[in-house]
Amino acid sequence: MADFDNVPRPGSLSQEHHGKGHRARLRSRLLHSGGDALLDHELIEYLLALAIPRRDTKPLAKELLDNFGGLSALLTADGESIRKFPGMGETSAAAIKIVQAAALRLLSEPVRENPVLTSWQALLDYLRADMAHLVNERIRVLHLSSKNQLIRDELVSEGSIDQAAIYTREVIKRALELGSAAIILVHNHPSGDSTPSRQDIKITKDICDAGRKLGIAVHDHIIIGKDGHTSFRSKGLI
Repeated sequence: MADFDNVPRPGSLSQEHHGKGHRARLRSRLLHSGGDALLDHELIEYLLALAIPRRDTKPLAKELLDNFGGLSALLTADGESIRKFPGMGETSAAAIKIVQAAALRLLSEPVRENPVLTSWQALLDYLRADMAHLVNERIRVLHLSSKNQLIRDELVSEGSIDQAAIYTREVIKRALELGSAAIILVHNHPSGDSTPSRQDIKITKDICDAGRKLGIAVHDHIIIGKDGHTSFRSKGLI
């Protein structure tokens, strides 16, 4: 399997000396003025320069952002799709994915360490960063203790571009196994529209009814889309 991290792009060798000076200026702006001093393509350009030090990475950075649809979409894209992009390889793809991993770790910290219901905006920020740009639908269940501390964040299903399966019996069974006092259902709409479907509403009602009989509360069902999110509780659907 070919790795294109160290394959020169046309004209890159002639631009090497210029690239070093340019990277030094980017580095100086970053360190002295912070991340806001760099444009999106400059962030990716400098990141790729660390993984591919002997190439001019500015054109590649711009092509990646154009192809994937922006910074957020690029960072959350599937690693294999990034690796296969012309001019990329395992090392440069991993450099991009490590940024997402670090960002998610940072965003999830208040969710993991504080009661979820008192860290609601932090939870939404974390879920949007993780799921808003996924190309396939994923369903997750957040299991909470009686003090609303996060016990487990589990991926329960991954499907096609518009459908993933969730089964009431399996959700409730797992909640009983973990001793969950409450759960929060989460899934994304790859279409970008977070409006609940009739099936979304029905399965949520079924899980709420089943949980209620066993003392397991369903605090919310959150749908994540590029347009934002929809909370079933806020919409009066729970």
